[in-house]
Amino acid sequence: QVQLVESGGGLVRPGNSLTLSCATSGFRLGHYSIGWFRQVPGKEREAVSCSSGGTRDAYYTASVQGRFTITRDDAKDTVILQMNNLQPEDTAVYYCAADPRSFDNIPKYCRSYYFQHWGQGTQVTVSS
Repeated sequence: QVQLVESGGGLVRPGNSLTLSCATSGFRLGHYSIGWFRQVPGKEREAVSCSSGGTRDAYYTASVQGRFTITRDDAKDTVILQMNNLQPEDTAVYYCAADPRSFDNIPKYCRSYYFQHWGQGTQVTVSS
C-alpha cells in the first residue's frame, strides 16, 4: 500500500526556516516524480516544487524560487522541502505527492491533477 507521511510543519516567524519531510512507503521512490503542493482555505491546491523521476530536474513556483529547495533521498525513500526566509504568504497546508511517471518536462507536469499519490498534509503557519 502506497503511503506518504509529511512532518515538520509548525508555527514560525517571518524570515525563519522550516524543513518538511515526506516519508514514503509501499513503493520505491527512485523513478517516481515527486512534488510539494500547498493549499489555503477557499483556494485551489497549488504547486510549490516538483522533481522529475526521469531527469531529476527540479521546478519551483516563482514565489518560492531561491528560498525553497526540494531534495529526494531515494535510498531512504524520503523527500525533503527546505524552506528558508518564510513569509506570511507561505502559510498553508503543505502536501507531499508522488507519481510513477517520469514527467521529464517537470514544469509542465507540476500540477496537482497529474499526481496519483498524496500525503495527509502538514500545517505551516508564518506569523509574527
